[in-house]
Amino acid sequence: MSFNKIILVGNLGKDPELRYTPQGDAVCSFTMATNERRKDKSGEMQNIATWFRVTLWRNQAENAAKYLAKGRQVYIEGRLRIEEWTDRENNVRQSLEVTATEMQFLGGGDRGEGGGGGYSGSSPDDFETHSGPPAASSAPSASSAGAAPASAPVAAPAGDDDIPF
Repeated sequence: MSFNKIILVGNLGKDPELRYTPQGDAVCSFTMATNERRKDKSGEMQNIATWFRVTLWRNQAENAAKYLAKGRQVYIEGRLRIEEWTDRENNVRQSLEVTATEMQFLGGGDRGEGGGGGYSGSSPDDFETHSGPPAASSAPSASSAGAAPASAPVAAPAGDDDIPF
């Protein structure tokens, strides 16, 4: 038996990008950063950002694209993997990829929504078709785990490192 679960609370580095598979399933991708303050060797406090690429599927993907925006805070649960690729300068690069199974909207946003509302919807492994409005929830719900559908390779984030939170 094995287990792969990550829980993140952070801010979006760019607006979500919504697209659809040939089968009609919604897929939403965005980058998000978590921030940590720690002392460096000289004793000064430093802000350390860790960047993640997040992918949501189906109803969650459509809701993320509709309600999330760059800078917005979000809670994500999902499965973590490390993606490796070679950049244009022939350097091997890595990114932290999260296939989200749960999402909660946190804080206020640029699009005028109130904070605190949540959504726990379908996971990539849940192949039911859901219709109607998302179910509101104050805590993430459990969902099944498994392999995510294959997706196209994702390029490295450009310019996300200069976003202050």
